[in-house]
Amino acid sequence: MSEDIAFDASGSRDQIYREILPQIEALLGDDEIANFANAAAVLKQVFGFFWVGFYRTTEPELLTVGPYQGDLACLHIPFGRGVCGAAARTQESIIVPDVDQFPGHIACSSRSRSEIVVPFVDDGKTRFVLDIDSDKLSDFDDVDRRYLERIVAMIGRASESPAR
Repeated sequence: MSEDIAFDASGSRDQIYREILPQIEALLGDDEIANFANAAAVLKQVFGFFWVGFYRTTEPELLTVGPYQGDLACLHIPFGRGVCGAAARTQESIIVPDVDQFPGHIACSSRSRSEIVVPFVDDGKTRFVLDIDSDKLSDFDDVDRRYLERIVAMIGRASESPAR
């Protein structure tokens, strides 16, 4: 695979996601950390989001930062705290148009204005979340949620092994 992601930057978000989905899928292997790293890099490169990364469930009810692209991140986030913790606990994607209006938002960076978090749930447990922050208000919508849920599912399935 080429080291460049091919997409029409003048296209709609829907079109861009459709163009990059097969390219992300082609990058995936059986190493979850590598998959996180490549997916974060692609999403950051293509959309220019302020922060793109993954938090893994490392202990019951605790997320730990994984590979990401962007400014420094919070190391640990308990389930139920902030947007990542809320998504991990509810096991549902969360779109926050204005992080200042989200009760209990964890401000890892003051530049974050809006956020989307998509969990991967396996056997009833949240295994990881994809967290994307934008420095623009209301930067995420249902199009982002649908495609990011597909990307998260691809990553989760690719890194599952029979030994788990």
